[in-house]
Amino acid sequence: MKIFEKQADLTLYVKSVSKTHTSIGFVPTMGALHEGHLSLLRESTAQNTFTVMSIFVNPTQFNNPEDLEKYPRTLDSDIAKIKTVSDDIIVYAPTVDDIYQGKTQSEHFDFDGLEHQMEGQFRPGHYDGVGTVVKKLFEIVSPTRAYFGEKDFQQLQIVKKMVEKLKLPVEIIGCPIYRESNGLAMSSRNQRLSTEQKKQAAIIYKTLKTVKSKFKKNSANAVQQWVVNSFDKIPDMKLEYFQIADESKLLPCERKSKSKKYRAFIAVFVGQIRLIDTIALY
Repeated sequence: MKIFEKQADLTLYVKSVSKTHTSIGFVPTMGALHEGHLSLLRESTAQNTFTVMSIFVNPTQFNNPEDLEKYPRTLDSDIAKIKTVSDDIIVYAPTVDDIYQGKTQSEHFDFDGLEHQMEGQFRPGHYDGVGTVVKKLFEIVSPTRAYFGEKDFQQLQIVKKMVEKLKLPVEIIGCPIYRESNGLAMSSRNQRLSTEQKKQAAIIYKTLKTVKSKFKKNSANAVQQWVVNSFDKIPDMKLEYFQIADESKLLPCERKSKSKKYRAFIAVFVGQIRLIDTIALY
């Protein structure tokens, strides 16, 4: 396993091993790895000559300084988990200065309105931070394909939009959500949940499955009101948002259309821990 802290060293190494038909898979993460991340690695190693995984907690995508401070940083255990997939993974674990070169701020992006929905409403500047770091990482790694989990489906669509608008030479591949045995979507933030909170948080996915059933016979507004009412009755959990939106433009569903694919999105606080999840409604 090769581990790089400096982009110059990583770029030099990637160029040295790249040949005409070499393909490079890339899995960008913020560390605190779980089985969902490892599934992306497996997908990449199956489809590419080499795979690079970045481990970098990106400060520009956090609008909450406390969330940034408390975000798990577990590099040693992350590397041990990566080795269970393959010893041939190339790991890029840079410092903030190595990525931002002393100028830690976001570029501004126009994602054709995708950035204004859901997460964008509640996390100002978040997607400018995501776009900034993903663009920088693509420039450093020069991947053939990049892999993102569908749990952050809005982020997946935004990265695809950035690649399309900037004409970047990388294929973006979305991969299925990995879940705990109780249905809770795997997330690095789950490490901060107590055992009791993990049990309680199972209601999020259970709710989404019920939403999928209800949406077949009810309007989006009726389903949304049911979700709001349901979480109002649950102590120690706070619904931040629930939205049914079309997958392509992420606009709220006001009236169902057979020509559109819909998806439910949810963000919930379990105590002080913010969790998101999503489910396709088709």
